[in-house]
Amino acid sequence: MKLLGIDYGQKRIGLAIAQGGMAFPLRTLAKSTRDKLFADLLAVIAAEGVEAVVLGLPLDMEGRQTLTTRQVLNFRDSLARRTDLPIHLVNEALTSFDARERLREAGVPARRQAEMLDQMAAVCILETYLGNS
Repeated sequence: MKLLGIDYGQKRIGLAIAQGGMAFPLRTLAKSTRDKLFADLLAVIAAEGVEAVVLGLPLDMEGRQTLTTRQVLNFRDSLARRTDLPIHLVNEALTSFDARERLREAGVPARRQAEMLDQMAAVCILETYLGNS
């Protein structure tokens, strides 16, 4: 099954793709208008032949919802109105920290880490999902 991992952020949305148990960075979408964002996202879903979406759900360290959690749930609801694909939620606690560490360990220069961070966080979200399924 081909999965699309999404790391939803205030300014950017990181995307990763997984198939056969392996996850890879795909691209980063810059948030502009809501219509353009969903058009771009649906185009990626169609082009990649995605069969399900895995969306990171930001909870605080005690597992409680925050303002960002509610924004992600609103994003999920908006996406669900536009596609029939299943959308799975995964606690994304510490994925940005893990992504930053992976990029640093891989020797990615600091100036490039910022542009790759959201995609790598989406990889971490997919790996969490794959490890729990």
